Amino acid sequence: MPQPLALTLGEPAGIGPDITLAAWLRRAELDLPAFYVAGDPGFFERLARRLSLAVPIAAVDPEAAANAFPRALPVVALDNTVSAEPGRPDSSSAPAAIASITCAVADTVAGRAAAVVTNPVAKSVLYRNGFVDPGHTEFLARLALEMTGETARAVMMLWSPELAVVPVTIHLPLREVPERLTTELIVETGRIAARDLQRRFAIPQPRLAIAGLNPHAGEDGTLGDEDLAVVAPAVARLRAEGINATGPLPADSMFHAAARATYDAALCMYHDQALVPIKTLAFDHAVNVTLGLPFVRTSPDHGTAFDIAGSGRANPSSLVAALRLAARLSAARPA
Repeated sequence: MPQPLALTLGEPAGIGPDITLAAWLRRAELDLPAFYVAGDPGFFERLARRLSLAVPIAAVDPEAAANAFPRALPVVALDNTVSAEPGRPDSSSAPAAIASITCAVADTVAGRAAAVVTNPVAKSVLYRNGFVDPGHTEFLARLALEMTGETARAVMMLWSPELAVVPVTIHLPLREVPERLTTELIVETGRIAARDLQRRFAIPQPRLAIAGLNPHAGEDGTLGDEDLAVVAPAVARLRAEGINATGPLPADSMFHAAARATYDAALCMYHDQALVPIKTLAFDHAVNVTLGLPFVRTSPDHGTAFDIAGSGRANPSSLVAALRLAARLSAARPA
């Protein structure tokens, strides 16, 4: 029997617990891989009653989760009791979310779980409780270093069957992007993307399309010189290393169907250049995949949605896609 996936609690006042219950209810219909949640069993029992969902909860060890999964939602109990109500994070939220992530990573590193799947967290809630990392991904990279001794340069990829995108810079004000964007950053991101597409996604020779920063990729320098001075040298270096990279390409013509057929992933220079096209094409089923870690991590590509938490209206499609992709990637054993 394959090892189960370790699913994190996420922000307990958000929709992560809701979609966890909804996904488990459809486990047979959707032929989902076995998973367990690291969290508070009593919290999930209360939430299931609130939502009138017939979801039995089984408090288990990770080793027993796969056997329990067909008959109950397996929950690996942590010491953190959750008191938060849907839509109303409280003092229990951040400690429970952090403990759940730490447990899931530890179980995966130790071989008790096949991969980490993370429910969405609310960074503002974490920050108010002393969280020191810039975000979820950086915390995972720090845990990887602490637990394996391996320094990880984590890279975000948003994946769907229609399109995969990798933002080179992520959560930056747009005015800061030209200052922070460097040839070395593009090259390093491209290397990691190409390596994991090959090792995890089993693409023998990944094709990377590199977007330009400026309109029309700078129009030969007339619309900004960054594409000539920063992006083009990065493409040349990637190609010199044997990576099939093309660019800089005008971003406004990279995402129609015929263009998408020519590459396996698009490297984009800033957040919205990457996320607007994939959320347009695959809003309900895109998956956030973290490349560069020594373990597989996927996540739904949406936030906590406090406004609908506890209502039963949250769509589990992205979580379902994240679970399936985590199982697929963890089954590919990288050399």
